[in-house]
Amino acid sequence: MKKRYSSKLLCGALAALGFFALLPAFLSAPARADADQNPVVVELFTSQGCSSCPPADAYLSELASRPDILALSMHVDYWNGLGWRDPFSSTEVTERQRAYARTLGGRYVYTPQMVINGRVHAVGSDRAKVAGLIAAPRPDRAYAPSLALLDGRGGELEIALGKASFVGRATVWLVGFDNRHATRVESGENSGRTLAYSNVVRSIRAVGQWSGRSSVLKVDIGPERAAKYDNVAVIVQAGGTGPIITAARRGLGAGAP
Repeated sequence: MKKRYSSKLLCGALAALGFFALLPAFLSAPARADADQNPVVVELFTSQGCSSCPPADAYLSELASRPDILALSMHVDYWNGLGWRDPFSSTEVTERQRAYARTLGGRYVYTPQMVINGRVHAVGSDRAKVAGLIAAPRPDRAYAPSLALLDGRGGELEIALGKASFVGRATVWLVGFDNRHATRVESGENSGRTLAYSNVVRSIRAVGQWSGRSSVLKVDIGPERAAKYDNVAVIVQAGGTGPIITAARRGLGAGAP
């Protein structure tokens, strides 16, 4: 049974106007944006305490195998008081989902929810709906800024962003995530099941801003390396949780900074 929770958020006309004001105005010549450099970002808000989430988790694992998609398993914490504490849940993820409720005009947060490129959302187990949203034309894609994740000194990650015509400010997010986890759930709605996940988000933090100019951000990824996360991703997003402009991922294994 899918459960929904009120987030007590205001999503009126002013919020909608603020969302659309953050849309990039692409007026310049296109910059290169390859499939592995600017993938479709699919965020699944899920929980081990939600009995309707495993089909969506399985679908996300399928999406994670595609090079043109950055699929991220985002575990919320508002199910934790209902019989089972999800070990991958975090307040930061829950706040991100609530922010999406504001920008996308939702009246509540729910699981399983998939947000595609920060622009649209659907029930995560609705494969046909999600597939259609992923395949929808992206007219701005050819005009997205270039994004490269480069080795820096002393364990830094250099985030190199190209120039593009963009109105407003965008947040640069750094996401730490692991390739795969499996958990034996001992209580709650999924009691007795072993649940498997791909691209499990373990941390998410804002590391800078971008306003359309060519720039390089130098970010200390010591915390992500110390926690032994498998990968990091960079997501450049209008405002805070508006439309996603571009994204890229990088492994943290041997040879990474």
